[in-house]
Amino acid sequence: MNKIKKISEHSQVIEKQGKQRVPVKLHVSEELMPDEDTIDQLVNVASQPHVFKHVAALTDVHQKPGRLNPSGSVVATEKYFLPQLLDTAPNCGMRLIKTSFGEGDLDEKQLDSLFKELVEVIPTKTYLGTFFSRRTILEVSKRGAIGVLEALKEDVSEADNIMQGGSMFGDEKISDKDLFDAIPRMFFRFAQLRLGILGVAGNHFLDLMKITDIMEEDLAKKFGLKKGQYVFMMHTGSGLFGQYASYFYTPKKKEHLSQRLVLEAARLTFLNDKVEWHKQLEIEIPRYRDSKNVFPIDSESELGKNYYIAHRAAGNHGFANRSVLQHHLRKALKKTLKKDPGLDLLYDMSHVFAAKENHFGKDVIVHRSNATRANGPSRMKGTQFEKTGEPVFMPSSMSTEAYFGVATDNNESTFFSAAHGTGKSKTKTSEVPSDKDELMKKMKKRNVKLYNAQSAEIVNQDAAHYKDPGVAIEGMKANGVMRPIAKMMPVSVLMA
Repeated sequence: MNKIKKISEHSQVIEKQGKQRVPVKLHVSEELMPDEDTIDQLVNVASQPHVFKHVAALTDVHQKPGRLNPSGSVVATEKYFLPQLLDTAPNCGMRLIKTSFGEGDLDEKQLDSLFKELVEVIPTKTYLGTFFSRRTILEVSKRGAIGVLEALKEDVSEADNIMQGGSMFGDEKISDKDLFDAIPRMFFRFAQLRLGILGVAGNHFLDLMKITDIMEEDLAKKFGLKKGQYVFMMHTGSGLFGQYASYFYTPKKKEHLSQRLVLEAARLTFLNDKVEWHKQLEIEIPRYRDSKNVFPIDSESELGKNYYIAHRAAGNHGFANRSVLQHHLRKALKKTLKKDPGLDLLYDMSHVFAAKENHFGKDVIVHRSNATRANGPSRMKGTQFEKTGEPVFMPSSMSTEAYFGVATDNNESTFFSAAHGTGKSKTKTSEVPSDKDELMKKMKKRNVKLYNAQSAEIVNQDAAHYKDPGVAIEGMKANGVMRPIAKMMPVSVLMA
């Protein structure tokens, strides 16, 4: 049994004991504590050889099937990438999009017409998204959102409101050769058809929300937000390209036969016994496949350099995917409502990625698994958010409130990270629907209309399975993670 020590109302710690090398800091109240299996996973991560300082767990921490590391956790190392500590694919993320519509501008008939159109143009379970040329896919891999915005003839200034300017590479110049040395060429072919898809995972969504409360009026004005305003929140990943580029370098077990076949074909055609880091990959992946220890990749090695290129190139497809979907959203709004929606990207942020950052006076590699970066004003110097702090938004289920806020400078213990949602609760927080019909009735009572929802797992996205958003936001405030600015309620929801 793990000994958990209470530090404050919203903070607990598991000190070093036995094989555990660093503490686990849980930024949660007793009400939001995860189950014992999740705690065991956190302790196992804290027992790995290369973990720096401590393991941070956020308010939404919970176990996910088939993962060695819980969702809602942050782990740093001084020198090593630990790809198994990240969720399936890099740059699963979210964006918040403002509209010019306010209370009274949209009626039920208009919303129904809009979302029926969105079901057609924001696809979920499909093999074919928006086709792009191979050249565009290479530009997306190197330059992220700007690569696809140029191809769509959209305003590239949208990238100013995306984390790191819409590219995981930042100002670093990457060549075609760099990409082809790190990623099997067949993956780029798949990518030509895979942008513009919301995703097959049951928790990917496009929500229309209405702002119901403003907590900090001055900050809300700076972001152009007001009570009664409609906004869209989008949650998507980097698609098959992200998954394949991620799985290629990790011993993670593949969830589907198609993934296993593609990965095997890629390894047979790409890996060369004459290349030292290729041989290392062939030896190490089988060795770690059934181990509780995670596969470490030295960031200074040839393997490490190629992994980091592949990781960031894949992540760039997440930014691009959300830009393509926003492009289709804008067209659908104009088609169904016959007026300019005034769409304006507030922010787009990743919640699955590894990045080189400085924390506690050290240059480290931070692994955020379903946790967003949350830099306070001082860490955002030189950006448009240097006076506010980095935007942070926290959704919950399909029918409960979401929050928008900004990060603070008092958040070092999470490696300047924030929860990406409320997370699964270890006890049910309301009555659980037994099937999709009951789910629809429950959402109707909450004045939310659900569209598409073809995933067999959709009932598991009901509010009953999630932690209380109000309690979660209080914990984030108390721990200095964020200052909430606006509360939003879902109106119409498109789910995968």
